[in-house]
Amino acid sequence: MKLFFRKSGKRCSMNRFCLYILTVILLSSCVNAGDNENRIAVARAGQEILYYDQIPNIVPDGTSPEDSIAIIHNYINNWARKELLYIKAEENLSSENKVEIDRQLRDTRTNLVTYQYQRQMMLQRMDTTITEDELGNYYATNEKKFSLSSNIVKALFIKVPSDVPSLDKIRMSARSSDQNDLQQLETLCYQFAEKFDDFGEGWVTMDRLCVELPQDIVNQENLLRYNTSYETHDSSSVYLITFRDYRLRHSLAPYDYVRNDIKSIILNNRRFEFLQQLEKEIYNEAVKANLFTQY
Repeated sequence: MKLFFRKSGKRCSMNRFCLYILTVILLSSCVNAGDNENRIAVARAGQEILYYDQIPNIVPDGTSPEDSIAIIHNYINNWARKELLYIKAEENLSSENKVEIDRQLRDTRTNLVTYQYQRQMMLQRMDTTITEDELGNYYATNEKKFSLSSNIVKALFIKVPSDVPSLDKIRMSARSSDQNDLQQLETLCYQFAEKFDDFGEGWVTMDRLCVELPQDIVNQENLLRYNTSYETHDSSSVYLITFRDYRLRHSLAPYDYVRNDIKSIILNNRRFEFLQQLEKEIYNEAVKANLFTQY
């Protein structure tokens, strides 16, 4: 790497370099980055010049002057290595590879410009409003698409220490549907429970629920068919689950479980149809304006 600053006679020492960088730092507030004549050049690699204002803020606060210089010096050296490697590659790359690179650059730019234009048009013109009726109709006419791959439940999960004094009350209240019992349960769990979760009263997979347990449930289907609660323990804790509702794998998924999926499907279908129509419009306009001719 050749440092791009004047030197008199002998090669600049590290001290001279440090002094130069420190001077650059002091003067940087006066640099006009929009005018190369007033910018402070730090290094040159081939025909490429690195200016001080191009160096990112990579020196942590509180770094000593010596370490600051070392960090900046290392950045400049890394910049030079990359630039010099690029120069060497440009000089020695085969013409076939250069043609291929140009093609890939054109393709990449075409894809990026097209994507941004499509995105802009969708934001401006595509209707993204989906009514509840649309969601319900799609669910009703596409039930085969919504077969469950896992057992799902609406459940209450509680983990309490084995020696909790109110375990019987917690167990009884957790299995009750009475609102007073549930309020009492909430109070007890806030006092004693290590974990207390109803999963937002929404559906959750049994596999997700089993992650909270000290051992797997061997036959989830039988458990759900014949039980409304489940209890297990390890050496320090008791685990209680109350099942409010369930659906078995391979059965139809509940509407509220797949509602967001349906919304995404409808939006994706709209995007596809919108982009197809946009492409058709542009093609037809080009043909009318004689911008496209097939030989």
